[in-house]
Amino acid sequence: MIDKIRNKNQYVQVHQLIEAFIKKATKGGGFNSLNKKDTEELHQLTLLAADYEKNSLKIWPLPITINDVVQKKIAEMNITQYKLAALFEMSSSKISKILNDKREPDIQFLKAVHEKLGIDGNMILELI
Repeated sequence: MIDKIRNKNQYVQVHQLIEAFIKKATKGGGFNSLNKKDTEELHQLTLLAADYEKNSLKIWPLPITINDVVQKKIAEMNITQYKLAALFEMSSSKISKILNDKREPDIQFLKAVHEKLGIDGNMILELI
């Protein structure tokens, strides 16, 4: 077994191995159906993948506030707050105040986050 994932191809191979263990466990009725060797290998592969994701892929941790989610989405879409305001059909000052924690998000804003940015409604509810 490898001791470190050094490139994207190795990362893909490790994920394929992890998927194979998941399928085997699912077919057997759960992870407790894996033998000790398989369980240990799956654990090591998971740690390798997590280390590669953290250090090489720079996967962001999940945002923890609605503002973080919106700011991340703005960055992904490569738009300004002004363009977001137009998309949401709101004033740019309102958007600015909400995103700078000077005003609480209202129902209109949260609805726009869901409908216009495609953020899951359950996630929004958990964040407010």
